[in-house]
Amino acid sequence: MSRYILTHDLGTSGNKATLYNFEGRLEAFKMDNYPTYYPAPNSVEQNPSNWWESVCKSTKAILKDNNIDPKDIACISFSGQMMGCVLVDNKGEVLRNAIIWADSRSSKQEEFIKAQIDPFKLYHITGHRPTAFYSLAKLLWVKDNEPDIYQKVYKMLNAKDYIVYQLTGEFVTDYSDAGGTNLFDIQNKCWSQDIIDAVGINPAILPKLCTSLDAIGNGISKEAAKATGLLAGTPVILGGGDGSCATVGAGAVREGDTYIVIGSSSWISKTIRQPVYDPDMKVFNWVTLDPNYYSPNGTMQTAGYSLSWLKDTLCENDSYDAINAQIAQSPPGANGLLFLPYLLGERSPRWNANARACFLGMTMTSNKSDMIRSVLEGVGYNLKIILDIIDNPKESPSEKVTAIGGGAKSEIWLQILADIWQKPIEVPEYLEEATSMGAAICAGTSIGVFKGFDMIFSCNRPVKTISPNKENTATYQQMYDLFNRVYDALEGQFNTWRD
Repeated sequence: MSRYILTHDLGTSGNKATLYNFEGRLEAFKMDNYPTYYPAPNSVEQNPSNWWESVCKSTKAILKDNNIDPKDIACISFSGQMMGCVLVDNKGEVLRNAIIWADSRSSKQEEFIKAQIDPFKLYHITGHRPTAFYSLAKLLWVKDNEPDIYQKVYKMLNAKDYIVYQLTGEFVTDYSDAGGTNLFDIQNKCWSQDIIDAVGINPAILPKLCTSLDAIGNGISKEAAKATGLLAGTPVILGGGDGSCATVGAGAVREGDTYIVIGSSSWISKTIRQPVYDPDMKVFNWVTLDPNYYSPNGTMQTAGYSLSWLKDTLCENDSYDAINAQIAQSPPGANGLLFLPYLLGERSPRWNANARACFLGMTMTSNKSDMIRSVLEGVGYNLKIILDIIDNPKESPSEKVTAIGGGAKSEIWLQILADIWQKPIEVPEYLEEATSMGAAICAGTSIGVFKGFDMIFSCNRPVKTISPNKENTATYQQMYDLFNRVYDALEGQFNTWRD
């Protein structure tokens, strides 16, 4: 009798194979890395064959290392990097390296999309603004620059979709990954004919749309079984994009549930019945693994990156414990010092690649502790803009925010965030397994092992709650208002900046 759910999390640096039991508990994992290529400025690629090799290698290893019989695997499912462009021919052969999410070479194609269809109309169809980071612009770049390859394209896939094809022979994608293409009608859950017609692509190259819960084809093929060490016919549950899987893994599965990932970058997301359309298009929307819900979201570029930069430049001889001790020596508001956390430009909420980071408000009394604290506070102010937007409509405000990711290990940073947002922050048991756990909950729900997505509350229980300090409300509101006024005043200068 089967006992385990096997998931693969296809990240940017590598693939993690993970085993979960039928109680939803983590049993084992195996990491396998693969290379990333940078063929030109703003160009970031990976070879999908490396993904497949990694899935095969890590699957065999996790079975062998844990003495798991293949018949004990109930199903396999996936979370994967999003917003990519994997192009295959009619035999499923890869035509070129995958253009992955971080690639922004297609800025001209972004402008072409905006010229063909009103950006606000596209935003209301897809839940996303048109951008070079999404799959459509990348596909159009290939059309414009590699026409011989484009002529051979049979399907455009994302990372997990390519692995599902290798396992089952089926060309499919789920609603969450479709949302990162700039081609998906988020309300009607179909490919948008309006956008397809406007940009002039062949709709046949888009894969079949499925829910994340769908079992694909007849399960693992005989050829894939030999390659992976699994049994032929083992069910393949589609799963979703890594961001949507993280939403489930963080426990944001009910109306109003809100969470933050504090990693190198950071995003805040909320589960809600309808998309949130911001008039300034500062946030964007996904369909969650549960197709009944949406997830308005905003992602900033440099959250943990800002702290890493600070450590490497001003605190290179300090441990993180020493840095936390110094933060505590500066009062809330960092003695009037502000930091704009735009070291890599900014996505949400500013959407300005020209934005720059800076300290403002220094005096002769400003010290290192103030600078460190102001960096963490600056990230908190920037994220508050996103949180305030996704908390509309007001009928489903976020009562608390669940924090996951490496940054959630810093209790002093969580206290700063709780005080700025004036919301409790809840910390679950697992901080860095959310994506694979979300895929496992999805798979277990699909095959009937779990009753539903609420199973996550048994798998990833809260272990700590950080309550906001009401005494700091006025200080942080004043600094937050100043943060926004300062950015508005500097925005024009950023747009004329020269490195």
